[in-house]
Amino acid sequence: VDKDALDTQVKDRKIQEAAEKTRNEELANEMKKNDKIMCMLEEQQKNDIRNINKAITEFQKNFQKPETRREFDLSDPQALKKDKPARLSDDDPRCTVSGLQKFMGEDLNYDQRMKFQKEQLREWSLQQQRDWKNALADQKFSDDLYDKNRIVLDQKTMEQQRKEEENRRAVCAATKDFNRTQAAELAERKKLEKYQKMKDDMDEISSLLQGDLLSENPEQAVSSFGRHRVITDRWKGMNQDQLMAIRYSQQQQVLEKLRLKEEERQRDAEWDRQSIQVARAQLVLERHQQRQNRERRRALDNINAELSQEQKSKNIFLKEEAYSNFPTSQYYAQFNTTSR
Repeated sequence: VDKDALDTQVKDRKIQEAAEKTRNEELANEMKKNDKIMCMLEEQQKNDIRNINKAITEFQKNFQKPETRREFDLSDPQALKKDKPARLSDDDPRCTVSGLQKFMGEDLNYDQRMKFQKEQLREWSLQQQRDWKNALADQKFSDDLYDKNRIVLDQKTMEQQRKEEENRRAVCAATKDFNRTQAAELAERKKLEKYQKMKDDMDEISSLLQGDLLSENPEQAVSSFGRHRVITDRWKGMNQDQLMAIRYSQQQQVLEKLRLKEEERQRDAEWDRQSIQVARAQLVLERHQQRQNRERRRALDNINAELSQEQKSKNIFLKEEAYSNFPTSQYYAQFNTTSR
C-alpha cells in the first residue's frame, strides 16, 4: 500500500471539504442578506399603504361629515322642525316636480341660474385640473425619490457581490496553486523513487553478473591434483578478499539506505512545513473575510438607518401637507390609493 499517496489523498480531501464548506457558508450568508432586503422592502410598502389608508380615514372624518352630504335632508332627524310652508317664492328649492308647486321654465331667475351653473361648473373643472396636476407632480416626485433610493441600494448590493466574487476567485486560485505544487512535488518524488529503484536493480544485476558464483572463478574449486583441475562438488566457499568485497558492498548498501531514509525524512519535514504555511494562510484569509463581512454589515445598517430617517421625514412632510392644503391632500390621497 502506498501510504504517502493515501495521506496525500486524505489531505486533498480535507482541503476540498473545507473549501466546499466555506462556499456553502458564503451562499447561505448571501441568501440571508437577500431575504433581509426583501423583508425591508415589504415592510416599507406596508408602511406606505398604512399611512395612505390613515390619511384617507382622517380626510373622510374631517371633511366628509354626514351633514355635508347631498342626501342628508332625506334622513335628517330635525327635518320636521326645519320644515317650511310648501312654497315661499319661485326660487324655493323645496318646490319639486312631485309637489306641483313650480314647473320647468316658470321660475323668474332662469337665465341667472343657468349662467351661475355654467360658471360654477367651469370653476369646478379648473379646480379639478389643478388638483390633478398637483397630484401628478407629487406622485412623480415620490416615484423619482423611490427610484433613486432603489438604484443606490442596488449599486451597493452589486458592489458587495463583486467583492465577494473576487474573494472567491482569490481562494480558488490559491487552492489551485497549492494543488498544482503538490502534484508537481508528488511527480518529482515518484520520478526520483523510480530512478533509485532502477539504479538499485542495475547495481544488483551488475553485482550478480560480476560475482564469483556466475563468473565461475577458478579459485573456487582448486583441486589437489593441480590448479587446472576444478572440483565443483567440493567447493568450500569464497576466499577472504571476496568476502571482504561483499561486506564492503553491503556496508555501502547500508549507507545508501540510511542516506535515502534521511532524504525521505527531510522531504516529509518540508512537506509538513508547507502544509502548516498553507493552513496559516487559509486562517489569515478567513479572518480577512470575516472583517470584510463585519464592515459590510455595518455599512448596510447605516444605510438602513438613513432610509428609515428619510421615510420618517417623508411621512411628517405628507402629514403637514395634508393639514395645510386641503384639496391637494384630498386628490393626492385618492391618486395614491388608485395607483397602489
